[in-house]
Amino acid sequence: MKRDPTFTFLFLLFYFLNHSTGGLSLSPDGLSLLSLKSAVDDSPGAFSDWNSDDSNPCRWSGVSCMNVTGSPDPRVVGISLSGKNLRGYIPSELGNLIYLRRLNLHSNAFSGSIPAQLFNATALHGLFLYGNNLTGALPTSICNAPRLQNLDLSNNSISGSLPDEFKNCRQLQRLILADNELSGEIPAGIWAEFDNLIQLDLSSNKFSGQIPNDLGELKSLSNTLNLSFNSLSGRIPKSLGNLPVTVSFDLRSNNLSGEIPQTGSFSNQGPTAFLNNPQLCGFPLQKPCSSDSPGNSGEAEGQSETTPSGSGLKKGGLSSGVIILISLADAAGVAFVGLVIVYLYWKKKDESGGCSCTGKGKFGGGGGGGGGKFIRISICPAFGCCVRGRDSAAEDAAAEGEGGGGGGGGGESGEGELVSMDKGFSFELDELLRASAYVLGKSGLGIVYKVVLGNGIPVAVRRLGEGGEQRYKEFVAEVMAIGKVKHPNVVRLRAYYWAPDEKLLISDFVSNGNLATALRGKNGQPPSSSTLSWSTRLRIAKGTARGLAYLHECSPRKFVHGDIKPTNILLDAEFRPHISDFGLSRLVTITGNNNNNNNPSSSSSGFMGGALPYLKSAQTERPNNYRAPEARIPGNKPAQKWDVYSFGVVLLELLTGKSPDLSPTSSSAVEVPDLVRWVRKGFEEENPLSEMVDPTLLQEVQAKKEVLAVFHVALGCVEVDPEVRPRMKNVSENLDRIGT
Repeated sequence: MKRDPTFTFLFLLFYFLNHSTGGLSLSPDGLSLLSLKSAVDDSPGAFSDWNSDDSNPCRWSGVSCMNVTGSPDPRVVGISLSGKNLRGYIPSELGNLIYLRRLNLHSNAFSGSIPAQLFNATALHGLFLYGNNLTGALPTSICNAPRLQNLDLSNNSISGSLPDEFKNCRQLQRLILADNELSGEIPAGIWAEFDNLIQLDLSSNKFSGQIPNDLGELKSLSNTLNLSFNSLSGRIPKSLGNLPVTVSFDLRSNNLSGEIPQTGSFSNQGPTAFLNNPQLCGFPLQKPCSSDSPGNSGEAEGQSETTPSGSGLKKGGLSSGVIILISLADAAGVAFVGLVIVYLYWKKKDESGGCSCTGKGKFGGGGGGGGGKFIRISICPAFGCCVRGRDSAAEDAAAEGEGGGGGGGGGESGEGELVSMDKGFSFELDELLRASAYVLGKSGLGIVYKVVLGNGIPVAVRRLGEGGEQRYKEFVAEVMAIGKVKHPNVVRLRAYYWAPDEKLLISDFVSNGNLATALRGKNGQPPSSSTLSWSTRLRIAKGTARGLAYLHECSPRKFVHGDIKPTNILLDAEFRPHISDFGLSRLVTITGNNNNNNNPSSSSSGFMGGALPYLKSAQTERPNNYRAPEARIPGNKPAQKWDVYSFGVVLLELLTGKSPDLSPTSSSAVEVPDLVRWVRKGFEEENPLSEMVDPTLLQEVQAKKEVLAVFHVALGCVEVDPEVRPRMKNVSENLDRIGT
């Protein structure tokens, strides 16, 4: 039941008349705080130590104070009572706290309107009232607090329009009004005043009218411009293309129409940003614009400018230009079919042969010349039995000596083959099988060995399952896609071996362990404080972001990694990062070695190409706190935004030195099960940077600005809504700007 403000006054008056000594001893800030206690319905737990007999309220739970110039006593600068299930109203007396910098009352059940007098607290920096039941209009006095930087009133029932007075909030950095009942048009002509705004979220309201052109003047904006789930109409202003290229648009579920502009930052947007606008057309939507598209006047003129005279369709038939194009297409089709036939012919000849476990070469099952080399490998018990080597860079061109017998190739014959993916990285099969090997680790993603070839080059060999003999083509297709990934920050697959009872992946060996070991130490030993300086951590973050962006945007398959975490980020001798274990989930499924496939946090992570101690037994399944919230729901299809979230958690670990998933090999790591929430709370409460950053970085004072910038990038990555998270390409570009 809502309590009348008059009751607050009467309550305080009655209290002071009966406790004159105690009441007079309480500071003015304490008296203002008691108004909040009296405005809240019965909630003894939250205010159990709010004792009016105290001389000042600085020891009360949820209250923070500091010494200020000109005041003999500490003054209240922060109130944090979030998530306490408090019911009541927000008293106007809180505006008397002239030194109040942050007010956190989010995730409660406060009702009523936001009092206009609250913004008499002119020192207010952050106001977090989201997740309540607040109603009424937005106070026009909001900008009376000239230092207000963070305003989050989302997930309430606030109604009315967005007042023009907002143009006076020039220090605002984050304006989040999502999930309310706001209506009317988004004011135009005020956004050029917001020189510091980095986040604007007006989604899930009832805004109508057109998108203001001057939103394109928000030069400091980063992350996402979110106007989704409103009733906005008209064309999308081309001026939005002037926004920084790192900005992602979210214009879903409106009534926008016409062609999507193709200038500036529009080129970086995916189709998701424009979904559920039936009258929108053009790239990146799969809906071409026509001359009769709404708001698409001038389309015919555009066609006449770009179409040469006399070409295209003519009434009554095709032009000569179109006929020539069709003829060329037919010729190309015939040539392609011919190439396929030639390829199949030579593949058939290459695949003929048999297998002998005698240790001697045999070609064609009957007699015949010398083709591939067969090795009896019982001397190397790590791998299977009978194999045949082949270098795909120098295929057995001399098929002319083959006999007529023998089974087919690949999985059909029972014969194995070693295929090199890189012409510059060739070796004989017997080099691999005769070399000494030792185990680096084993898990549901296979056993991994370090093998030193005859030329002294070490490689990492992952042994997958023994099944999947009927899925040879699928296996090869997946491996070939992985093998085409060539990036300096991604572990390189060099070769593969396939046989019905043995599958091996040969990749580069990365010698300096992984990021988890570098951050947390290993075997119970703490990491060296000098190992990961800030410049090294920033270099690791940038390199990992580039590698992930490549996998997402430029790789042949546009891979989703699905399990980004420090153990999957390998480090070389110069501490350059190399992403490992991408694309393995599908291979594990094909080979049938998925006993541990449902435990992505198992010990396998990071073993592809990495030097880790041999784990003699399977580890206890642990929750993977690097995974995105939607990735933890069974049945959800992996998406690239999963990787963005996981990378954001890795960034937070680099910054704070705190692990969301305590390493089983280290007892020295500081575990914060919900690292994301811990960091968000620290920023909401404006805690000193020294309380959040890794203590080993505090000596590098010059890095403070860079550290803050990386924090902002990380917090954008770990947004709960995957659509709000930036693309890895944008994340990488943002990081590359830091420290340059």
